[in-house]
Amino acid sequence: MALMKTSNPALNDNTFRGEGVAFGDTMTLSGTVNKTGLLLICAIATAAWSWNVATTSPDRAIGLLLPGLIGGLIAAFVTIFKKSWAPVTAPIYALLEGLVLGSISSLFEQRYPGIAIQAVGLTFGTLLAMLIAYRAGMIRVTDKFRLGVAAATGGIALFYFLTFILGFFGIRFTSLYGSGMIGIGFSLFVVVIAALNLVLDFDMIENGVNSRAPKYMEWYGGFALLVTLIWLYFEILRLLAKFRDRR
Repeated sequence: MALMKTSNPALNDNTFRGEGVAFGDTMTLSGTVNKTGLLLICAIATAAWSWNVATTSPDRAIGLLLPGLIGGLIAAFVTIFKKSWAPVTAPIYALLEGLVLGSISSLFEQRYPGIAIQAVGLTFGTLLAMLIAYRAGMIRVTDKFRLGVAAATGGIALFYFLTFILGFFGIRFTSLYGSGMIGIGFSLFVVVIAALNLVLDFDMIENGVNSRAPKYMEWYGGFALLVTLIWLYFEILRLLAKFRDRR
C-alpha cells in the first residue's frame, strides 16, 4: 500500500521515503511505544514544574509559555527535516512543549477548577479507544479516509491561521470560539478530526515498521504521536471550557 500524505506534518508520504532499509537494528512497534512513553515522561515532567510555577505566580506563566512555544516550534521543524536527529530533538521538543502544557493548563485550572485532569483523562481515553478501534479493524485506513482527514485538518489549520491574522484587524469569529451551540459544535468537530489523526499516525508507524525503517525512526514516530496528542489535549481543554461557560 502506498504511503499517502497524512494531516500530521510530522507524518506524511515522505516520512519514511529516503530513509532507506536498515540492515542492523530496525524500527519496531514495541520500540516506538517505549520511545513515546519516554517522550511523554519528559513532557509531563516540565509540565508539572511549569504548572507549579504558574500556579504560584500566574504572571510568570507567560515567561514560560513563550520560550516553550518558540523553542518547541523550532525543535519540531528540525525534527521533521532532520529525522536522524530525532533521538536528540524529539526529547527537546517534549521538554519545551511541557512548559506550554503546564502553563496553559494552570491558567485554565484557575478559572475552571478540575478541568485539567478531565482533559488529560479524555485525551488518553481517546488514545486508547482509537488504538483499540485501529487494531480491531473497526476503522479502516483507506486512501479516501486519509484524504478526508488530511483535507479537514488542513482546513482547520488554515482557519486558525486566518483568524489569528484577522484578529490584528479586530475581526473576531465569536460564534465559533464562544460557548454557544455553534462554538461547541465546532470544537467537537475539531476534537474528532484530531482523534482521527491518531489513527493515521498508528497506520504510518506500522508502515514504517513493515518497511524496516532505521532504528532512530522509533523516536520520530513517538514525536509524531506526541504532536497529535498535544493538539488533541488542547482542543479537549477548549471544549470543556465552553461547556463550563454554559453552566
